[in-house]
Amino acid sequence: MSRESLEARLRAIGAERYHDKHPFHHRLHGGDCTPDQVRAWVINRWAYQAAIPMKDAAFMSRVYDPAIRREWRSRIEDHDGGIAEGGGIRRWLKLAEAVGLDPDYVASGRGVLPATQFAVDAYIRYVRDMPLLQAVASSLTELFAPKIHERRIEGLLAHYEFANPESLSYFRKRLTEAPKDVAYGLDWVLTHADTPEKEDMACEALIFKTNVLWAQLDALWGAYVEPDRIPPGAWRPGEGLI
Repeated sequence: MSRESLEARLRAIGAERYHDKHPFHHRLHGGDCTPDQVRAWVINRWAYQAAIPMKDAAFMSRVYDPAIRREWRSRIEDHDGGIAEGGGIRRWLKLAEAVGLDPDYVASGRGVLPATQFAVDAYIRYVRDMPLLQAVASSLTELFAPKIHERRIEGLLAHYEFANPESLSYFRKRLTEAPKDVAYGLDWVLTHADTPEKEDMACEALIFKTNVLWAQLDALWGAYVEPDRIPPGAWRPGEGLI
């Protein structure tokens, strides 16, 4: 398979499986979520946001080539940021505050759905334990991220009072960060997936990652869209507010 054919195969996975197809995102972007459903999304998505620099640190701990580490470490810097200015994680807490949540409550990780936590932990383990090709390929959901960020910014601004440039700064920043990251990751995968078996490995890794993202939204839907299905220990409306 040529590089072009493999890239087309990877993009086809996103076209079929990326979580922009999930009905929860349709509700969110269309203005149909209640304030508590938006808060539940912010709390549970926090678990994933907080895990991103952890999985990238786990990846870098396995890499002997300093050239790869130099390219990869900006991902940690993007999310953790500096002590003074912070990064993506701090911008996510600005969103939490805007929707009426106590940022300290959100940052504590309390109230995260069990299924969300299982999915996030599985992603960290995958990047830590699987062959490097699959660890890198699992990040390629970033191929599809700018489109969902653009749609999210537009939809939230149109339908929700909390939405403004400051509260949505995480998504605006990712419009420039994600393409930089994915350009390197995609080129690395296309170069190193040089046998049919490795091509399959790369595609399986991307499918795994789309499943991680989809499972988180399934958990949200089951707990907060369908009534009376919030599991013990998960966030309940009224908790953790400012």
